[in-house]
Amino acid sequence: MRLAPHLSRIGNDIVAAHLIDTPDGITVIDAGLPGHWRDLQHELRTLGRTVADVRGVILTHGDSDHLGFAERLRRDFGVPVYVHSADADRARGGDKPKLALGPLRLGPTLGFFAYSLRKGGMRTRWVRDVVEVADGDVLDLPGAPRIVALPGHSPGSIAVHSEIADAVFVGDALTTRHVLTGRTGAQPAPFTDDPAEALASLDRLAGLTASWVLPGHGAPFHGSPADAAAAVRAAAAV
Repeated sequence: MRLAPHLSRIGNDIVAAHLIDTPDGITVIDAGLPGHWRDLQHELRTLGRTVADVRGVILTHGDSDHLGFAERLRRDFGVPVYVHSADADRARGGDKPKLALGPLRLGPTLGFFAYSLRKGGMRTRWVRDVVEVADGDVLDLPGAPRIVALPGHSPGSIAVHSEIADAVFVGDALTTRHVLTGRTGAQPAPFTDDPAEALASLDRLAGLTASWVLPGHGAPFHGSPADAAAAVRAAAAV
């Protein structure tokens, strides 16, 4: 789904991934679930592109519901997969995330896990070889994506800021649809390793300039990163 010039989304409000589209090629931000491979191909066709135009995949962190088709792109098409050094082992299937669920409602929780099953979430393909990145790196990829460390959800959780896309991709640093409660609006994400650290990292998010804040779960937030960060803090205080 085209959101804006140079910016597209695949998936839905349960699990989403994003594309930066430029004349130099495509940068994929997160890779959803394995079944999103078909969604990726459909979106590329809509853009008049093919998998050969994908220059890189950037993972906002190493959790399995963001790895999806990343290893397939790397193994079959030679596409490099980038992840923060602190989450590199997690993306390779080593370090495991915490499983503290927090609040939940039965319907949304079952919906999340049912969708994950339909999209191959039980067939995680860990990324065998990753390119490690660090805070402040500007990658030589379409959209000149800049890495902004946002530790908390995981040690290597990052945002990806692209000026040409006018967007910041935040993974699970925040959510706009809590997959376990169904609650909508900007708020802290579940399955977070260190909730206090994740809230503190929002200060770094608020300093960015963009018109779109794009989480891995939930609807796109069309507004400034500062507004998104303030909304998350307000929700956390309730």
